[in-house]
Formats: sequence, C-alpha cells, structure tokens
Amino acid sequence: MRFSLCVTALVGLTACAPSVPDSGAGFPDSGSGVGFGTSDDYIAQQRARDAELQGNSAVPRAGAISPETRNQANPGAPLSATQGANAPATGGTVTSSTNATRQPGSGAYTPTGGLNSASTSDEIARETAARLAETSQNSGQQIVHASPSNPAPQTVTSEGGISNENNFDAVGNARSIQDDAELIAQNRAQYQVVQPGALPERSGNTGPNIVQYALETSHPKGQQLYTRVGINKQAKFQRNCAKYNSPDQAQTDFLAQGGPRRDRMGLDPDGDGYACAWDPRPFRAAVQN
Repeated sequence: MRFSLCVTALVGLTACAPSVPDSGAGFPDSGSGVGFGTSDDYIAQQRARDAELQGNSAVPRAGAISPETRNQANPGAPLSATQGANAPATGGTVTSSTNATRQPGSGAYTPTGGLNSASTSDEIARETAARLAETSQNSGQQIVHASPSNPAPQTVTSEGGISNENNFDAVGNARSIQDDAELIAQNRAQYQVVQPGALPERSGNTGPNIVQYALETSHPKGQQLYTRVGINKQAKFQRNCAKYNSPDQAQTDFLAQGGPRRDRMGLDPDGDGYACAWDPRPFRAAVQN
C-alpha cells in the first residue's frame, strides 16, 4: 500500500515539472551530440548564429578562402582592402584603406580614405631610422622632445650674489685699473694689526690647582708617602670615587678636603697623594715638551 502511494506521488510530480528549453535550438544536428563536433563545425555554427541575430545571413562558411589573389609582380604587397570579394587582383600598386566604416546590416566595410602603402612604408622607415640615430647619439637613451608650448628657459646670471671677480671681462667693463688701485689703498687703510696682550689672571678663589700640584710633586704614581688608617678602605675608595665624573674632579676635591696629608673620604687608600687613580704625568710631560 505504501509503495503504491509513493509511485503515484512521483508520477504526479513528474507531470507537473516544466519542460527544459533546448539551448541548442537553431544549430544543425550532426548526430554526434553536443561538444563532439569539429572546431570548424563549431565556428561555422557560431557565425551562422551571429549572422541570424544581426539579420545578415551572408556569412562565409568556415575555411572559406577569399578569391582575392596577391600581386604576381610584387608578392610581398598587401591585399587590396578596397576590392570586392570577386574582383580580380590588379597588376599595379596595391593600396590599403586606413579608414573604413561598417554599414549596419550589410557586414561590409566601406573605405573612407586611402594612402599609398609604399609611401607610408618609406615614411615609417625614415622616421624609425631618425629615432635610432637620435638614440645612438644620446648614450642609448630615448630623446624626450620638449613641447613647443613650454616656456623658454631662463638665463642664469650672477645677480644672485655670486662673485664675478675672477672674470676679467666682467671686471674690466665694471671698473678700470685706476679704480682697482684706489680700492686696494682703501682696504689697506682699514687694515688693523692686533697685538697680543698678557693673559688675564683668575679672579677669586677657584679652589686647588691640580696642574700646579702635579708640577710641584715629583714622586711617581703608587709610591706611598702618607699613612692611611681604616677598615674596608678599598670598598670605600670604589664607592666614593664613583661619585665624580673624572679623576681631575676627584683630585681637586681631594686637595680641597685637606689632601694629600688627610684623606677624609678614602679617595687615596695607597697614600701616594693621588686620588681616584689620578695621574700627574701628562701635566709634567706637557711642560717638558
């Protein structure tokens, strides 16, 4: 019972289904099915379909050869674009149409103007040769021709402040030799010689002079002259010396705090009188040289 009801429903749905349109209508049936024909048959069918849609059935079949023949005297000449489909080839110069319009519904092109192909080829050859010559003279780079509408280039002069004193012609036209002599005399009158004077002395108390201290001492660095007492002297030395930007500043502060005999901050643990690895030898060498 259930099987018969299912069969009845399927038959009803099949009867209600719309028919599928034939997409290949208008194409000849070759009997080989869709997509199994040759490429020439397919092209012919497409052309026939296009001609039918445009209202022009005069479409040549696929593989059709034009009756137009080439010039026997000049086989390399192009075919005439102005000759009809059945017109014989002429023995003279073949002309080609440069402008053609297609008549609606006719499928034919009507030439509107023509040029002699031989003269056109000669002009193209001459223009190409000229372009190649310009390129070869410009290190292989194509020359860019300026437009005639561009403004003329401006002449650069020395009015912007560039001196032309080295140009004899320009100076000669501007003034004479007598004028130059007067200018030289005027410059000499304004010339002044500044005599060196004594160096100014320092004013006020600027603190200990480490250069003077280096020259007044003669013992080398590391030689103990003063007694240093205390514990953890090395740790105190490293911690306090790190506060100064340079050994010169440490030596100045060391002398200002009572050094070299007293070392309140522990800047001279070895007792040589030089704080934070300060070295007096460069100052002594400068005086000797």
